[in-house]
Amino acid sequence: MTDRPLIVVLGASGFVGSALLTLLAERPVTVRAISRRPAVVPKSGPAEFEVASADLTDEGATAAAVDGADAVINLVLDTAGWRGTDGDSAAARVNVDVVRDLVDVARTRPGQLAVVFAGSASQVGRARRTPIDGTEPDHPETEYDRQKLAAEVLLDRASADGVLRGITLRMPTVFGPAHPGGGPDRGVVSTMIRRALAGEPLTMWHDGTIQRELLYVHDAAAAFVAALDHVDALVGRHWPLGSRHGEPVGDLFRTIAALVAAETGRPPVPVVSVAPPAVARLTDFHSMVVDASAFTAVTGWRPRVGLSEGIRRTVRALS
Repeated sequence: MTDRPLIVVLGASGFVGSALLTLLAERPVTVRAISRRPAVVPKSGPAEFEVASADLTDEGATAAAVDGADAVINLVLDTAGWRGTDGDSAAARVNVDVVRDLVDVARTRPGQLAVVFAGSASQVGRARRTPIDGTEPDHPETEYDRQKLAAEVLLDRASADGVLRGITLRMPTVFGPAHPGGGPDRGVVSTMIRRALAGEPLTMWHDGTIQRELLYVHDAAAAFVAALDHVDALVGRHWPLGSRHGEPVGDLFRTIAALVAAETGRPPVPVVSVAPPAVARLTDFHSMVVDASAFTAVTGWRPRVGLSEGIRRTVRALS
């Protein structure tokens, strides 16, 4: 990279993107923040910011967004296919074709562009062993995960061909308070916090023993910065992120209920099991725990914010 590299963040106004901007602000770089709605950028720090609105599904939009970039962090996603039908072309245009466009741009200057792509730990499907560490075969079971894997394959092939230097960080469930101007956390943690704040019971589709890997949003953002610092050592493969500590969903929900009760002064809401809806997938009843020791060995990154503290911060932000 140059002395003041140009880093393009696609999806900069989103939940993880807005947290990432706060970290990049502390670096002597130029950050081009691209999103459908204008991102809110930090007001302090040595970084210089360019803000632009773009629909990356428009022809030529991705090429224009990354023009002159040294590195691209691709956080854009469309979750319509998460429980949707196969062949969701609108979601695929976001989840797959943006990466295809990045590869096409990189062909004009082979080997120069670094791309860090946000994948999903759930791409592995129902792994036969726990924790997963990135060495197991992938058997994605949702359209969303199939699309994410297709994009990752495009990136890996382009890396192998010397077109670009691609890295995929597979994220588990990310949670936490939204950064000012950023998108909200729509995941299970914030959803259940909002229910508890409203005095509603927290419902599980099983007995609560299924484990989930949870990663605080600023720890997720820090992983992307760490990847930028170690591109050559990480290129050409995927790296799952996590703490190697899976939290049973029942314990997670009871912790949420207790921390909301402490914040509001009301009794904890009940945590109850209910019949699963028709949209439930087999992966909903399969534990997900991630061992990120390979990524840590290369970068030194590790989660810094514990689960209880992360939930406490999120409760305060949503109260």
